[in-house]
Formats: sequence, structure tokens, C-alpha cells
Amino acid sequence: MQADPATKCRMAMALRARWQAGRVAPTPDAPAPGPVPVPGRPERPRLVDPMAVPRRKLTTPRGQAALVHAIAHIEFNAINLALDAVYRFRALPADYYGDWLQVADEEARHFLMLRRRLEGLGHGYGDFDAHNGLWDMAVKTAHDPLLRMALVPRVLEARGLDVTPGMMERLRVAGDLETVEILEVILREEVGHVAIGTRWFRYLCDQRGLDADATFGALIAEYMPGRIKPPFHEAARLEAGFTEAEMALLKGEG
Repeated sequence: MQADPATKCRMAMALRARWQAGRVAPTPDAPAPGPVPVPGRPERPRLVDPMAVPRRKLTTPRGQAALVHAIAHIEFNAINLALDAVYRFRALPADYYGDWLQVADEEARHFLMLRRRLEGLGHGYGDFDAHNGLWDMAVKTAHDPLLRMALVPRVLEARGLDVTPGMMERLRVAGDLETVEILEVILREEVGHVAIGTRWFRYLCDQRGLDADATFGALIAEYMPGRIKPPFHEAARLEAGFTEAEMALLKGEG
């Protein structure tokens, strides 16, 4: 619920450090969580419909800054998503909480790297409009950790694996190698985040006696019909735990 981005990042990283030091632990008998709140965020950026966020050319400094801002906003939301995954879903193995605290820590670092780069481009976080698509999915999946693992890390965040290489190439052509270096770090660590989603999605399927590939296909058909389109960074998705059957499904071959 912390609204200041820098403070939120610092607190997320400190919480993981406390976990690693054994100073915090899950409390299975804690009161059940309430409805998903609106997470703490600064007054800016202004949130608009996703279709209202303008596309900008990466050949201009302002266009490069707009792209960095858009990615920074995703990473800021991802901190909240990871922390909500820790808070919301109870009575899971301790490793589950450690995994998502790791994700929160790394998303915080990603945001801070991007914010510094944005400042280097003459802008700040909040200077451009943004949308709230990631958090909307957190609300829709709040009742079931299996659904959350399937649709947030393995659909929305996995999309970042697909589109980041193309963004990096366009930025290289534009000569923005500093941003490319940041995106290389983020892409590498986001593969790990999607893999964590895969791990716990498959764990929950096993617990419920469900076939994971068939369940993923059914959830995509129900919640994301026609909305997952190429290109796919297949090597990164496979590294993150997607099966050949899932890739065939996404490509319309299954």
C-alpha cells in the first residue's frame, strides 16, 4: 500500500532480506485476506484505457523515454503483483513465499534501473500516461492461486519475454545502447519469474489432480480467447518451463 515508488522498492527489498535472514515466516492461521485493494501508487502517471496510450517512435528521444516509462510502469505494477501473491494465498509451501519475495525484490531493482534511465533521458516516472491492465488481472484471479499463476506470470508477464528482443533491436538501431543493457538484465531475470509461475502452477495442478497442459489450454480459452498472438520467444518460454504442447497450443497447432 506504500504510494511512494522509491519507498515501496526499498521496503520490498528489505522484506526479502528479512525472509532470507529467517526473521519473517508464513503464519497459516492469519485472518483471510480481504478483497484486492487498489495498491499504493503516486498521483502520476495518469491511468488511461490501454488503447489510449499513444505509440511513439523510438527514433526520437521522447519516444525512447516513453518506452522506458511504459516498461518502468509494468515493473512497478509487478512489485505489487508479487507482494499480493505472497499475501493473498495461504497455506502453501514456504518456498512459494520465498520465490515471490525474490520476484518482488528483483522487480523493485528493475524499476529503479529504469527510473534512473528515464531521468537520464530528461523525464521522470509519471510524465507519460499509463494503463492498469496487469492489476486488473490481479483482481480477476484473486480467488484462486492456480488461476493467478496461470494468467499473470505465464500469460501477461510471459508476453514480456516475447516482445523484449524486438524492443532491444529497435533501440540498438536508434543508438540507445544504455537502455538495451538494462533490458538484457530484465529479460534474463524475467525468464526466472515466469519459471516461478510455472513451478507453482504445476504444483497446484498436481495437488488438484489436474493435467497441467490441458488446464492451461482451458484457462487460455476461457480467459484470453484470441488475445495471445505471435511473435513468441520460444527459447525463453521453454527455458521458463513451457512445454512443447503448450507452445503448440499458443501457436494454434495444438
